[in-house]
Formats: sequence, C-alpha cells, structure tokens
Amino acid sequence: MNASSTAYPATIVRVVDVYPYRITDSGPEFLLLKRAPGVAYAGTWRMVGGKIAPDEPAHTTALREVMEETGQRPTRLWTLPSVNTFYEWQHNRVTLAPAFAAALTADPVLNHEHTAFAWLPASEAKARLVWPEQQRLLRLTARLLRADIPPSWVCPLQM
Repeated sequence: MNASSTAYPATIVRVVDVYPYRITDSGPEFLLLKRAPGVAYAGTWRMVGGKIAPDEPAHTTALREVMEETGQRPTRLWTLPSVNTFYEWQHNRVTLAPAFAAALTADPVLNHEHTAFAWLPASEAKARLVWPEQQRLLRLTARLLRADIPPSWVCPLQM
C-alpha cells in the first residue's frame, strides 16, 4: 500500500443542492431539469446545483445557481437543516453539499445545460432522482413545506 491509499479522506464543501418548488392547490411540486448531452450528468433528471465560487457564501451560490439554471429569482430561498454528503473515491474526499429550497412562480427558461423540465409531486420527483441523498433531501423539503419555516432558515435574496 502506498501512503495515499491509507490517508484519511479530506472533507470539503464545494457544491450546493437546491430544491426548487411551487405550491399548488394539490400541494408542492418540485422542479426537475433534464441534463443536456455533453454536460456533467447528461441525460439525468436533477434539481438545481452548482459549484461554490471562491469567497462566495453557499446561500449566494444557491441563489446564483437558481437564477442561472431557471432564469428566475426565487421568491423565497431557505436552507434545509441537513446536507448532502457523499464520498468521491477518485479524490479520496467527502463532500458536504449545503442544501436549500427555492420557491418559484413560473416555468424555467432553460439554459444550455438542460433539455427539458418537469414540475412533479414529491413522490414522482423522488423517483426520477438518481442519488439516494438527493431523494432524501427532496422528501425532507416536502415534509418541511407542510410546516412553518423558521425565519432563521430564510436566506437573503440579493447577491
């Protein structure tokens, strides 16, 4: 064994996950975007996500990514009381991705990263997501939307 194979994994916060939603008469619906060919995760259905820029707070990244990927500024952005955690064996690192929810009022304007979108109830949206942690966070978001969101979780809507 060489030294790198026995080294403890690094822990890093480098990306965010955002679960866009809208409230309908039948309950919350979640926005999923289908990734375009030639981009990371091509062909998969995903929520909004992206890399944190240097010196950028995670909540600002979440707001920026929602605007870039949907063409909209959310009417409300709030942090989930949980993170997406996953291990990347290629880099021997554990990534902690802060998670957010974003209220939207209209359909997205797709950018070059996406070919389609769908508004889905939580159960259908969960079924389209590939990663179990993202499924869990979507279920958590749906559950929290049935309660009052504490004001301390609500993020500013300016960058």
